[in-house]
Amino acid sequence: MINGKQYLARSPQIAARMMGDEMMIMSAIDSTLFTLNEVASAIWNAADGSKTLEEIVVSKVCEQFDVTLDAALKDAGELAEKLAAHGILIVSDQPIAQSTPAAVAAKGTR
Repeated sequence: MINGKQYLARSPQIAARMMGDEMMIMSAIDSTLFTLNEVASAIWNAADGSKTLEEIVVSKVCEQFDVTLDAALKDAGELAEKLAAHGILIVSDQPIAQSTPAAVAAKGTR
């Protein structure tokens, strides 16, 4: 289970494109295609490896959308879990360096 204290980063093994307010993401691992709504796209765009899930939710979800921290954190955790299961997000207990794909892989994911 992903918790609010874990760090999130976008995987380098994906193809992504913003289409209006939605993000289209395809996993290079299993060719799964995801369409992220505006809230999920905000989380995705903020997942740079330097912020925890809770920091992202507070700064990008609660401030921009009418939602409580508890509800947003629960939903964001479920989203992150689903994306991580498909190799689209990297989850770590430590900040994730995004300088090279090898550095991301070496940091250890879930």
